[in-house]
Amino acid sequence: MAANRPVEDPEVLAKFKDFAWTGDYAQKAKVAIGKYPEGRQASAVLPLLDLAQRQVGEATGTQGWLPIPVMEFVGRELGMPFIRVLEVASFYTMYNLAPVGKYHVQVCGTTPCMLRGSDDVLAACYKRGLEKGHTTADGLFTLTEVECLGACANAPMVQINDDNYEDLTEASMAAILDALAAGKTPPPGPQVDRQTSAPEGGPTSLKKMTERNYDYRSQWADSAPAGGEA
Repeated sequence: MAANRPVEDPEVLAKFKDFAWTGDYAQKAKVAIGKYPEGRQASAVLPLLDLAQRQVGEATGTQGWLPIPVMEFVGRELGMPFIRVLEVASFYTMYNLAPVGKYHVQVCGTTPCMLRGSDDVLAACYKRGLEKGHTTADGLFTLTEVECLGACANAPMVQINDDNYEDLTEASMAAILDALAAGKTPPPGPQVDRQTSAPEGGPTSLKKMTERNYDYRSQWADSAPAGGEA
């Protein structure tokens, strides 16, 4: 899989040559374009590429990708040359220029995740037959190593389609892959006992204030002017 290179296979080009919006995608595209003034429709290229990728995903049973005819269609919708659309689509890793599986497993390999065990996360993937830059034979998983996904406080982490799975170990990553393979949807977010990026086990700061129940609301009420006016 060459994620940053468009597929030029004749069969693929023929299959998608008549691509057009289906279902509610046409309305969503209209709304996105309508956010920009006349002559500035090209500003909607990001959301339209996302919509197009999702529509292809629904049609193919995958996370979705952007064949050349689909990007050409987006260009026509926005009055943009194909090359300008391709420049955008090839810059952002959220867009797939080659087919991917039903689950696109993107493992962060940047320094915080690396220091916190991203190699163990990759090991869990390798043990289940995933290979970087490739899709498994059953079409279920595509594995990609990416740069920072913005969840450094919860390292190591992966993004699978639209969900983040954080605070991973080799065992928890293996469990996530097994659940997906079994048709289940494992809960996203931290895979340890904490809420979002709060400390594991619960809050650790301002604990004395909490324990002493410092509640200033009554003082604020006493000092408020009569009639409730500030």
